[in-house]
Amino acid sequence: MSSSKPTSSKTSFIQAFKDVNHRVFGGYAELLRLPHTARYAIGSVIACMPFPMVGMTITISVQTYYGSYGLAGALTAVQAIALAILTPLLGRLVDKFGQRQVSIPTIIIWIVSAIALVTCITHRVPAWILYCIVPFLACIPPWGAMSRARWTNQLKGDSEKINRALSLSGVFDECMWVIGNPLSSILAVISGVLAFSFTGMCVVVGALMFLTELTTEPPSQTQLARAAGLTRKEYREREAAKAAAVQGGDAENAKDSIWGPGLLAVCVTWFGLGAFQSATAISIIAFAKEQDMAQFTGFVFACFSFSSLCGALVYGAKNWVIPLWKRFYFCLAVVNIGISCFVLANHLWVIMIIYLLCGVCQAPTWINGNQIMLHLVPPSRFTEGVAWMGAMNSIGASFGSAVAGQFIDRYGSHGGFMTVTVLALASLVIAFVGFRQIRSSTETPILSEVRV
Repeated sequence: MSSSKPTSSKTSFIQAFKDVNHRVFGGYAELLRLPHTARYAIGSVIACMPFPMVGMTITISVQTYYGSYGLAGALTAVQAIALAILTPLLGRLVDKFGQRQVSIPTIIIWIVSAIALVTCITHRVPAWILYCIVPFLACIPPWGAMSRARWTNQLKGDSEKINRALSLSGVFDECMWVIGNPLSSILAVISGVLAFSFTGMCVVVGALMFLTELTTEPPSQTQLARAAGLTRKEYREREAAKAAAVQGGDAENAKDSIWGPGLLAVCVTWFGLGAFQSATAISIIAFAKEQDMAQFTGFVFACFSFSSLCGALVYGAKNWVIPLWKRFYFCLAVVNIGISCFVLANHLWVIMIIYLLCGVCQAPTWINGNQIMLHLVPPSRFTEGVAWMGAMNSIGASFGSAVAGQFIDRYGSHGGFMTVTVLALASLVIAFVGFRQIRSSTETPILSEVRV
């Protein structure tokens, strides 16, 4: 009798564990079992490796061969600015002409530029040549936006699965950063050639996985217009009118533009998000150096990414009944207010704990932003809309790190964290300025459910 109780308890525990596992991961497994989805979902993450790896590789390689952090920082800033400019442009072209038509020439440009840059760095050519080459390293197809466009096209009409798919994309993105940052630093220390070679291999392998999967590629505006017997301009005007009608706007006078109050509010919010988070990164590095704990900074950032990854997993596993705008503002407030508390920290481990706690809402904030975009732009322009979010985040990141750097030089890490607090709270205020537009947009039907 007594021996059967432990066995029974053990069986109950195993069954409970299986139930929890099914609830959390069962939905993701169901998505990846859909025909062809695993191939393009994983391929997009592999092809995205230049995002976490290029900046770190340039910094370490340039410092090694030229002995200048100033030059390395300037080059990475130029690449970031070029990325912010090119990403929405490439997203617009993808929506117009198709994913393969834009991605293939873009990849070729990136590979040639990477080979040219690493050759020039190893031969210590004049710095102005590096400045001419680096902008071309921003020729990276918007893989994340294209993958999300495939998910929304494939799951059209099923908002529950779309939410889970966007969460899964967030999980994959966090995995990319968790792996990419330390890997790039290790490879670049060994050899800049090795680091760029590995990154180039990832681009080629990921692109082959993604672009050779043809059945899930959403139709381009050119294809849709041709099928409707219209020019692309006429089709876009008709699409804008239908989207305006769904959102309660003036369908007669709707313009061929995705820009409206809602999209402006989201993009400005993402600018602020990028600004204070980049300021946070540089301030943490300065703080760690002041405490002679610089070797642990990578671990602190990895904790934030890991916490964000867990948040994405749990967030996507639940079928939410809370309105999207409420979830968006709650997650945004947790991240902004949590990070603004860094100014009160007196030890690096305190920062790590705060990062772990508020990082849970980091990926859900991005997931909510992607979902809001489904309400703001027509499906055939979703890639462009998401690309604009990423571009504004990158521009904000350049601004935030530049401002924080000035205060750190003058007042140390405390000055940097004061900057972070101001930027984080200002970003939250800016987000609430667009409250009416974001709330009203999320109360309209998802535009991907509208036949255009």
